[in-house]
Amino acid sequence: MEFLLYKEKYDNLKNRYEQICEYLKISKIEDEITLLKEKTLNQSFWSNKSEASDILKQISKLESNINFYKSVSIKYEDLCLSYELCQMNQIVENESIEILNDFSKFLDQLEIKETLNQKDDFKDAIIQIHPGAGGTESQDWASMLYRMYSKWMVNNNYSIKLVEHQPGDETGIKDVVIEVKGEYAYGFLKSEMGVHRLVRISPFDSNSRRHTSFASVFVYPILDNDIDIKINDNEIRVDTYRASGAGGQHVNKTDSAVRITHLDTGITVQCQNQRSQLKNKNTALKILKSKLYKVKLDEMNDDLNQKNSIKKDIAWGSQIRSYIFHPYNLVKDHRTKYETSNINSVMDGDIDNFMKHYLLNEIGD
Repeated sequence: MEFLLYKEKYDNLKNRYEQICEYLKISKIEDEITLLKEKTLNQSFWSNKSEASDILKQISKLESNINFYKSVSIKYEDLCLSYELCQMNQIVENESIEILNDFSKFLDQLEIKETLNQKDDFKDAIIQIHPGAGGTESQDWASMLYRMYSKWMVNNNYSIKLVEHQPGDETGIKDVVIEVKGEYAYGFLKSEMGVHRLVRISPFDSNSRRHTSFASVFVYPILDNDIDIKINDNEIRVDTYRASGAGGQHVNKTDSAVRITHLDTGITVQCQNQRSQLKNKNTALKILKSKLYKVKLDEMNDDLNQKNSIKKDIAWGSQIRSYIFHPYNLVKDHRTKYETSNINSVMDGDIDNFMKHYLLNEIGD
């Protein structure tokens, strides 16, 4: 790389970093951590376990942010030192390019994290993938999305728990629900909520015709103790049935699977992952609470959007992203216009750039 090109990239990164440092307010965050830790020293701290748990979570979140800010600062110092050496020699070594690219990635992550400042962004998440009309085609597409998100979660060190999995009639899946645990799980995954469209030559069509398939992705924050969603017994209907699919030799011998219907909204959740009916019921109730909370959030956002004359519906048929395998390779996000031809990388879980552009675009709006 020529020095002038290297200098141009360095200057761009330097300006971005200095701009974001103006509003990080690290000292203020450190003061907040100190105050919270002082509360934990109080003899009555554990008298309210729910409140104590929330304070510890706040401390963990803030300390995680501080540690990340410091790691970016160290990377920036490495970059500045590397730049000074290149400037003296007017030569750019491979090591300097690696340092620049490394800092660029960290800065991207910092910019994205600074967009995740909504109340629920730091929470764990529940993600549900459901095929559209089309039988085998859409069920196979849903399983491809399940694989894509699973790989993204593994690549980003998130903890995954399979809550519900209904296999398709021939292949693929009819429905899958995953619990995702880790920092900013909901903040990142909320960018994926909507309808995803696939265009390809169908492997199930003997005439090798091109098919279009749809699958929907729903994302909900897992509620903390600071949010109280009450569900009375007279507001729900609980049905039990025999579980199907994986789960061991006893899975089909008892009515361990649970389906809960919220009578007022019609929202239905089900769980058959555990052999215990009680455990499945508790998990289903947790998912139901998250869905009801998301309904409330959407209602508030709809009111706000209508006031601002901005309306962004997530509805069947209004796809947020298209994945085209034929007649060319392209993945395009219709909200941000970001696209890439490296479709294999995307299907292997490389969707960070799509999330980044969505989050940054939300700030612009």
